[in-house]
Amino acid sequence: MQNRRKFVKNMLLGAAGITTLSSFDLLNLTKKEKLVKLTILHTNDMHSRIDPFGPNDKKYANRGGMSRVATLVNQIREEESNVILLDAGDIFQGTPYFNLFGGEVELKLMSQMKYDAGTMGNHDFDNGIDGFNKVLPHANFPFLCANYDFDNTILKGKTKPYHIIEKQGVKIGIFGIGIELEGLVDAKLYEGTIYNDPISTANKYAKLLKEELDCNAVICLSHLGYDYDGEILSDKILAKQTQNIDLIIGGHTHTFLEKAETFSNKIGKPILVNQAGWAALGLGRVDLYFNRQKERVDDLNVQFTPAKNYAKI
Repeated sequence: MQNRRKFVKNMLLGAAGITTLSSFDLLNLTKKEKLVKLTILHTNDMHSRIDPFGPNDKKYANRGGMSRVATLVNQIREEESNVILLDAGDIFQGTPYFNLFGGEVELKLMSQMKYDAGTMGNHDFDNGIDGFNKVLPHANFPFLCANYDFDNTILKGKTKPYHIIEKQGVKIGIFGIGIELEGLVDAKLYEGTIYNDPISTANKYAKLLKEELDCNAVICLSHLGYDYDGEILSDKILAKQTQNIDLIIGGHTHTFLEKAETFSNKIGKPILVNQAGWAALGLGRVDLYFNRQKERVDDLNVQFTPAKNYAKI
């Protein structure tokens, strides 16, 4: 038994980002150890890009678009048993679809694509809180906004701080963290909204989900941005100053990551951060594995197994 576990441990030393196992190795390991595989798919900053860029676009000709993301998501759902689809904000603004329909088309498409949850980015306020509220009924998935307090607005009770999804007995807690709106959005568009500190809020809800609500993993949907010069709050800083979070799915900076990046959290445990560009040009993917006791399989040194982002859609 000891030799077998040592062999498995050595084989998986790179799974947290140094190297990744082949699909064949993972399939065999999953069967042998009876691991539960959870596939997290995610988008961010789609900016109303329903259709691909035109054939004459100088940078992204014939690429991107929610329709292409939908095709890829459906393909992955046929291949994997436990898929969760999430969005990290800035769904709106960028094409005439938003100018004409105010976000209705985007939310209807996301509902058809069976998104499980999303959070709000700064551009999702571009038609004001009233405008967002008007199209919100077209979303059949929850918007998670843990650090935006909407109690003094028309959105009171219409967003949630967190959401729990269960797949094959594994409980996944998800919460949302939004960027400071002051200086990014006209104050009239978010009037009445109270902005709470992202780090203390993230620690509060991550602890609640992991320790009190017994979630096996915790995901933060963040619209803070991946990284900046100086000490501006970003996903990297959030990762290092929090605990109980397993994965941060980011947005705002339109960052194309080749694969999820691994950092050490506040108490030295690994945490992943991923982002998938913008304009539905990419689909992020992270695969998490759990043992028979529904625990993340750290005992086998499989902390995370991030799949490569689909960088060209």
